[in-house]
Amino acid sequence: MKKILIATDGSELASKAVAEGIGLAKALGSHITILTVTAPLTSLGDQETAFASLPASVRRQALAYLAGDAERTLSAALSAAKTAGVSADAMRAENHNPHEAIIVAAISRDADLIVMASHGRTGMKAVLLGSVTQKVLVHSEVPVLVCR
Repeated sequence: MKKILIATDGSELASKAVAEGIGLAKALGSHITILTVTAPLTSLGDQETAFASLPASVRRQALAYLAGDAERTLSAALSAAKTAGVSADAMRAENHNPHEAIIVAAISRDADLIVMASHGRTGMKAVLLGSVTQKVLVHSEVPVLVCR
């Protein structure tokens, strides 16, 4: 296993999956790519109109905050990889369907494995909200390691 894609949203649970992925990469001598996916502004639906009506300075600040949050997530994961002595790079993707971005990234990076967390939603929440992890599991031809 030479290449591992680790998907993270910056949550505490996803951070555990990042740590597990880094540990696995260290043990196997693998290179990792750390990915975070953000929703494009066009996925806001009716909220997009409200967002567009805000002053330009407020819109710029909001977008900068979102980009900064993604960069902080990636930076923390890259730092952990460096500390562990694991070869790593990072990427940020925009997609209103995060599972698609994860699968595309895994294919484009020629990953042998995807590592990600499952937030463990059950019952009606799982039905209503869906699961990015579940969708990756269903649609990916690349093996997936799910951490909880």
